[in-house]
Amino acid sequence: MSADIRRQVPRTDALLADPRLAAAGERLGRGLVKGAVQQVQQRIREGEVAPPEAVDAVLASLPGTASSLRPVLNATGVLVHTNLGRSPLSDAAVEAITAAAGTTDVELDLATGRRGPRGEAAIAALLDAVPAAEAAIVVNNCAAALALVATALGQGRELVLARGELVEIGDGFRIPELLTSTGARLREVGTTNRVTLADYRGALGPQTGAVLKVHPSNFVVRGFTRQVEVGELAAALEDVPLVADIGSGLLRPHPLLPDEPDLQSTLAAGADLVLASGDKLLGGPQAGLVLGRAELVQRLRRHPLYRALRVDKTTLAALEATLRGPLPPVQEMLAADVDGLRARAAALAARFTGAGIDAAVVDAEARVGGGGAPEHPLPSIAVSLPVSFADRLRLGSPPVVGYVEDDRTLLDLRSLPPSADDDLAAAVLAVATR
Repeated sequence: MSADIRRQVPRTDALLADPRLAAAGERLGRGLVKGAVQQVQQRIREGEVAPPEAVDAVLASLPGTASSLRPVLNATGVLVHTNLGRSPLSDAAVEAITAAAGTTDVELDLATGRRGPRGEAAIAALLDAVPAAEAAIVVNNCAAALALVATALGQGRELVLARGELVEIGDGFRIPELLTSTGARLREVGTTNRVTLADYRGALGPQTGAVLKVHPSNFVVRGFTRQVEVGELAAALEDVPLVADIGSGLLRPHPLLPDEPDLQSTLAAGADLVLASGDKLLGGPQAGLVLGRAELVQRLRRHPLYRALRVDKTTLAALEATLRGPLPPVQEMLAADVDGLRARAAALAARFTGAGIDAAVVDAEARVGGGGAPEHPLPSIAVSLPVSFADRLRLGSPPVVGYVEDDRTLLDLRSLPPSADDDLAAAVLAVATR
């Protein structure tokens, strides 16, 4: 490139003074806009952008918000997709977060003007949803809930746990490593495939802090197997707390997920404490829910570690709105009718074929995701496109994430709300015209 062109690169201060970029700086922050300006200046030097187009190029490169996170259309068929932020929040939860983002009465009793209990309304909503629980607390995720329980009940003592429940979940996270990191000692019972009530009884002693039941949600062992259910185990324990980590966050049994434990049933069966995630099948924000006997919950609340693990006001607001408000999106996805999905897919495919795109409606299998219900695929419907669309859609705006099967790109509609169909269509048509 000639030196004359390089000298035509607009100055940084001149670009930042442009009214459109000045307005963007007020909305997104001057530093973010300045970084975008510098990137466009380099593109001008490399001949990718003409100098008169500098402001337009900067505006096109700016994100919608000051956060680098981008909204994504989830067409993978995985309802609770960990890489895509797990459960999408309901409109009610989003509105609650926005309202709570400013100054709130999160720890103020407006009637008396004195300090009030933190998150009282969210806890009340949780207890209303799970009547078998006497009390509850909320921490920042289910692993934090397990760490708090292991520290408060098991530090310097033994936690009794079946060998077949020493599970590993995503990203190499292992339950036994978390438990021993708290200073608790593990007392493993049974074998990988079989554990009996006698195994648990034989492990109990003066050093027992608690008995743990961990739901192995992301795998299934079949064949010559035996496990002890919560009710059977609870009836055999006297003064030893029984703690069940169910993971998924189901409030009550779900007809499509017969093997997935739920909070109400597990507590009713005799568990003293039950731990679950708020951002899986409950459909709320990332949170670790601890419900059960009031004495044990209070013991956890008073432990010094609880202060480090408790959630902020926006999480409490979103959790309450999820529990009190309309059905969250993940529950709507579970309940979606296959005929309805097929009608949506047919309408989308017609739009695509009308634009000259090779599109078709195909049967598909969706998944719960988030480590839940691995043996219960959900019947679904997808729109099939040429394989070349997969990468181009993922790199588009908004990004669309589907999956490739049999050399075709599939866009599963069970993991997308009907309100996203127009955005999905626009994204596909935009890719096709590039």
